[in-house]
Amino acid sequence: MVLSSDLVVASPHAQFALPEVLRGLFAGAGGLARVVRNCGMQIGTEIALTGRRLCSEEAVKYNLVNSVAATPESTLPEALELAKSIASMSPDAIIVSRAGLRQAWENGSVLDAIRATSDQYSGALRSSENLRIGLEAFAKKEKPQWVPSKL
Repeated sequence: MVLSSDLVVASPHAQFALPEVLRGLFAGAGGLARVVRNCGMQIGTEIALTGRRLCSEEAVKYNLVNSVAATPESTLPEALELAKSIASMSPDAIIVSRAGLRQAWENGSVLDAIRATSDQYSGALRSSENLRIGLEAFAKKEKPQWVPSKL
């Protein structure tokens, strides 16, 4: 699940693994491709071929999670704080940025990702109310008051 997540705040006691090889299987639901993309070939190979559990600090080191919470009890509040900071941005910009990030990650081609994201969203984003709100707030040095996305 972590390999398909956009952002992860891990508990300090969390463990991560691709345990399929321990049962005579392989991580066929995208785990192999994603672990190589996130961690690189050598670390991804070690994770996939050994089934070894990684602690949360190793998961940060290997780009599997964004951060490790200070305590198990603070995991949810820290994750919500990250979500709150994202939610304060233009919903249109978040939608398009996330789509572009996913395109690049899934396609592997920067040019294809740029084209796909631009083709799908550029016109709508340029004519969006949130773009107008953001530019006006910037000009007035005020905090923007975003409206729900219509993308």
